Amino acid sequence: MWNPPYEPYTDAILDRDYKYTDSATGERYRLMPVDGPGGAAKGNPYYEFQGIKGYWRYSQAKMQSLWEQGEIVVSSTGRSLSRKKFLKDAKGTPITDFWSDVNRISPTSSERLDYPTQKPEALLERVISSSTNPNGLVIDFFGGSGTSAAVAEKLGRRWITSDLGKPAAMIMRKRLIDQEAKPFLYQAIGDYQVEAAKVALGRDFRIGDLSAIVLSLYGALPLPPDVNPQRNLGQIASVELGGKRGSKTLVLADSPNKLTGAATLKKAIAQRDNLMGGWDRVVVLGWNFEPSIGETITALNDARLEVLVIPPDLMDRLKKKGGIEKLRGQVRFSSLQFLTLHPVQRVRSTATDDEEALTVRLKYYVLLSPEAINLDDANRAKLQAVANAEPLALIEYWAVDPDYDGQVFRSVWQDYRGNTANDADALRVVTHAHLTLPVKPGPRKVCVRVVDVFGFEAEVVTTVEAAA
Repeated sequence: MWNPPYEPYTDAILDRDYKYTDSATGERYRLMPVDGPGGAAKGNPYYEFQGIKGYWRYSQAKMQSLWEQGEIVVSSTGRSLSRKKFLKDAKGTPITDFWSDVNRISPTSSERLDYPTQKPEALLERVISSSTNPNGLVIDFFGGSGTSAAVAEKLGRRWITSDLGKPAAMIMRKRLIDQEAKPFLYQAIGDYQVEAAKVALGRDFRIGDLSAIVLSLYGALPLPPDVNPQRNLGQIASVELGGKRGSKTLVLADSPNKLTGAATLKKAIAQRDNLMGGWDRVVVLGWNFEPSIGETITALNDARLEVLVIPPDLMDRLKKKGGIEKLRGQVRFSSLQFLTLHPVQRVRSTATDDEEALTVRLKYYVLLSPEAINLDDANRAKLQAVANAEPLALIEYWAVDPDYDGQVFRSVWQDYRGNTANDADALRVVTHAHLTLPVKPGPRKVCVRVVDVFGFEAEVVTTVEAAA
């Protein structure tokens, strides 16, 4: 696909070429030849028109039509003919493969996001317009600040973009919201640790190798191979004083290739109760979690189940330290973050019969334990102080889907840090969301998703009965 790009004519070109003005319409035009170069050898027709014989670019019928439309001009000598080419029909000067007219993003530009690799929208407009048609698909696997997706959206193209960094993903999402993009799906693949493991352990490593490292750092011994084919199960046994039997804990290290959720937890509970005669407790260690993991744990209500987070930078730290033994005793597996809401209010509008109001209020947010975040001691202490004093201040973004289907989250309302459209505080999100919605009979399943400043996500789903 190639749509040749053009740039507007300069004033000098306009003055030189489009120096005539049509007396009837006032439109500027230039004169173009209508004779047929190459004559008969090029297949041009020969006939007499307005007393002039010769080879022409157009058929006699076409020439007659142009004459009747006032587009054919006879020279002052009466010996040649020309056609008017109107400026409104011109595309401009063809752009070569040297693009010197695209400027950098100025420090004061509203387009500027202060992202290190951000490109000017004008550059991507030219690339996308030249290479695709409307409704075409644009894919950028190194999304960065989201310029490709933002421009594709503005130009009426479909788009897919991705980035390894959570900050980039948040910047892209904010940018698309700001330009009022159509609803889009946001998903996490979550296999960064696999790539990091390939760097640390070699390209031929297996997921079982990674699970074995995690179990070892947690202090668990692997189960026998006959009951542990994936090498992701371990055990911790404690012996009480006096020779009495202590507790036995089963440990499951989940795969970084998927999100730890309800299915994994239910499987872990079943293994705890049945594998090798049963266990007292089970601990699930996960890399990435479904946003609804907090609600899932609450719904299971199992005191003998514990879910912990594997430090996201584990492989980076392993590489820097140079091995498991040097890292042993320094890794903390942290508890999950979770979000709570005040009761959602749903009220029928008094002004109209077909609308109702929904009010969602954030109550509390518990950050993923700061020990899991790669900060120095001083900044970790500052973070903990902020989290203790004002936990909602750690929220970077949150959104509401008032009719969640349990599969695809469709944001109807959202706010994020730096958005002063909802309030004047550029350092915090608002804690209340007010939605005016079409009346819906029966209950609504309301889903609220938050993303904190480190890119960790949490979700709450609540059912709200019909408005009175």
